[in-house]
Amino acid sequence: MSTNEKDNRARIAAYLSRFFPVQDLGDDDDIFELGFVSSMFAMQLVSFVEHEFGITVENEDLELEHFRSVGALDAFVTRKLSVPVPR
Repeated sequence: MSTNEKDNRARIAAYLSRFFPVQDLGDDDDIFELGFVSSMFAMQLVSFVEHEFGITVENEDLELEHFRSVGALDAFVTRKLSVPVPR
């Protein structure tokens, strides 16, 4: 795992820890299935990702699979950050 990935995961976990205990949360634990996420919090999570990482979450990105876990969020952010921004 690269330093950037560790940093991204730490930033995601730090945000989530403001709302529920994440110390025992594994990278692939489903935060929706565990009952930590409501539909309102899901929108907050999208907003956090956009602002924290400077990316735009497009309508086609609004798939539950991208936001289910710390690992999924990290993979989504990494993928979005690696796509060149059109000029």
